[in-house]
Amino acid sequence: MYPKLIAFDLDYTLWNLWIDTHVTGPLRRSGDIVVDRYNAPIEFYTDVPAILRRLRDQGVVIAACSRTSAPDLARQALTLILVPGKDNEPLQPAIELFDDLQIYPGSKLKHFRAVHAKTGIPYEEMLFFDDEPRNREVERLGVTFHLTPTGVDNEILEAGVRAWSARHST
Repeated sequence: MYPKLIAFDLDYTLWNLWIDTHVTGPLRRSGDIVVDRYNAPIEFYTDVPAILRRLRDQGVVIAACSRTSAPDLARQALTLILVPGKDNEPLQPAIELFDDLQIYPGSKLKHFRAVHAKTGIPYEEMLFFDDEPRNREVERLGVTFHLTPTGVDNEILEAGVRAWSARHST
């Protein structure tokens, strides 16, 4: 069983870079990948597309909560990255799999207050994946935090869901 909402940081959580320091616009698609001005690739970790699709199919609300000084580049990357469709449907821009985008500088507390205000989902029904331990601060709101030091993959997702379930089984 999944929480009602799962949120992801972007940098070093869904992809292996900092969008505001490792990427130079403009971005474009080159074949199947997205590249920046210097042809540096911007792509999700291997399991991320299937994870996003699976969560969407399960009815989980998906949010991106990213502290970055380059929100336009992050949104552009999410728009250009394509994920496989369901049942041989065409590729779909990754951004379409997200229900809410909180991508701007500032505390993750602000991000989650905005997600809560927009969705009405209780904090206790939220699970957040992030690579930075300092963002554990969201637990003060009741959000379950799961550290992703090497990015999100299937194993990390399931560990986070188990941690969320354990907090809510009592």
